[in-house]
Amino acid sequence: MVRASALLLVPVALAGCTVGPDYHPQSAAALGVPDGYSVPAQQTAEDLTRWWANFDDPVLGQLVEQARLANTDIAQAVARLRQARESLVQSRASLLPTLSGSAGYQRNENLRGGGRSFTLPDGTVVDTGGGGTNSFSAGLSASYQLGLFGEVRRTVEATQAQYAATGFDYATTLLTVESEVATNYVLARAYQAQLANARASLAIQDDNLEIAGFRVQAGLVSSVDAEQARAQRAQTAATVPQIEQQYAAAVARIGVLTGQAPGALRSRLAAARPIPRGPATVGVGIPADALRRRPDVRAAERALAAATAQIGVAKAQLYPALAISGNVNSNATGLGSLGNAITGSLFAGLTQAIFNGGRLRSQVRSNEAAADAAFAAYRGTILTALEDIENAIVALDSARQREMQFGIAYDASNAAAILARSQYRSGLTDFTTLNQQEATLLSAQNGLTQARSDQATALVALYNALGGGWDPSVTPEAPARAARNPAAQPPARTAPEETR
Repeated sequence: MVRASALLLVPVALAGCTVGPDYHPQSAAALGVPDGYSVPAQQTAEDLTRWWANFDDPVLGQLVEQARLANTDIAQAVARLRQARESLVQSRASLLPTLSGSAGYQRNENLRGGGRSFTLPDGTVVDTGGGGTNSFSAGLSASYQLGLFGEVRRTVEATQAQYAATGFDYATTLLTVESEVATNYVLARAYQAQLANARASLAIQDDNLEIAGFRVQAGLVSSVDAEQARAQRAQTAATVPQIEQQYAAAVARIGVLTGQAPGALRSRLAAARPIPRGPATVGVGIPADALRRRPDVRAAERALAAATAQIGVAKAQLYPALAISGNVNSNATGLGSLGNAITGSLFAGLTQAIFNGGRLRSQVRSNEAAADAAFAAYRGTILTALEDIENAIVALDSARQREMQFGIAYDASNAAAILARSQYRSGLTDFTTLNQQEATLLSAQNGLTQARSDQATALVALYNALGGGWDPSVTPEAPARAARNPAAQPPARTAPEETR
C-alpha cells in the first residue's frame, strides 16, 4: 500500500516541474536607460492622466473626452482586448479537468408479438402482452491533461502576458487618439488666426489700392502704384481659399476622431478662439519614470514575457505527457432502476515522442529566436520612446524661442508699416516701400501664429511621448460583458500584471 501511494505521488510531484526559462523583468540600467535626458528639463514628474486640462480650453477638453468614448479605433482596441480576455479564459480552462455527461433511451420491439409495453413515471414497466423492451442509459466521463512538465501552465502564462500586452495596446491607441484630437484642434485654431491675419491685411490693402487709385487720378504717381497694389491684394486673397481648405480638413479630422461625420463640428468650431497655450513648464521626470508611463513600452515588455513562456511550452513537448480519463455508466430497463448497476473505468496514458525528424527541437529554437526578436523590439521601443521625448523637448524649446523673436519682429513690422502707410499718403515714400513693409508685417503675423501653434503641438507631443492620457498605475482589462457600444464602456482597471 505504501508503494502504491508513492507511485501515485510521482505524477503530482512531476506536475510541479516546469521547463523553460522563467521571465524576470530587467532593470532600467540593464536595458541601457540613461539617468537623465540630454536636454535640460524639469526633473520632477507630474500627473499627466488628464493633460489636456492643462491647456485650460473647455472645447478641447470636451472633444478629447468625446473621442475617448466614441472613436472607432478605440472601439476596435476594446474589442481586441475582449478577445484576448476570452483567450485567457480558454487557456485557464486547460488547468481543470473536463467533465461531460450522456443519457440515452432505446426501445426494442418484437415484431412477431402484438402487444406493447409502457413505462410509468415511477419507472414501472407495464407490458400489454407484446415482446418489446426498454433500455435506459446514463453516463459520466472526465479527462484531465496533467501537464507533467508545465506545458499547460506555460501556455496560461503566455496567454496572460498577451492579454496584458493587448491592454497596453489599447492604452497606446487611446493616447494616440487623444493627441491627434488635440493636435488637429490646435491646427484649426491656428488656421483661424491665419485667416484673420489675411483678412485684416486684405482690408488694409483695399485701402492702399484706393489711395493709389486717387493718386494716379491726381497725376501724382504713375499707374504702376495702382497695379502693384492690385497685384499685392490678389496674392493675399489667393491664400485665403488654401487656408480655408486646411481649416476644413482639420475640423473634418476632429469630427471623425470623435466618432462623427466629417462636417459635424463645423458650427461648433466656427467661432474663432485663440490657440490654446499650456503651462510654462512640464514635469518630465527621469527616463525610467517616463518609460513606466508609456503603454507601448509596457506592451513590448509583456510581449517579451509571452515569448519567453512559449519557449517553455515548446520544451515541454520534448518530455512525456500524461493524460487521465475515467467514466461511470449505468444501464437499466426502467428509470427507477437506473442507478442499481453502475460500472466505471479509469485510464491513465503516458505518451512520449520518440522520433519526429527534429521538429520539436526546431520548434524550441524557433521560439527562442522569437524571444530574441521580442527583446530587440522591446529595446527598440524604449529607444524610440526616449527619442520621442527628447525631440518633443527640443521642439517645444525651439517654438518658444521663435515665438519670442517673431513677437519682436511683429512689433517692429507693425510700427514700420504704420509709418510707411502714413508717408505714402503724404507722398513722402513710394508704393514699393509700402508694399514691402505690408508684406513683412503679414509674414511676421503668420510667423508668430505658426510659432504659437508649433509650441502647442510640441507640448501635445511631449505629453504623448511621456505617456500621458491614462493611469499608468493600472493595467487595462476588458469588461466582463460586451457592451452594445464597446467604445462607450472603457476597460476596467486592475493592478499591474507584473505585481500580481
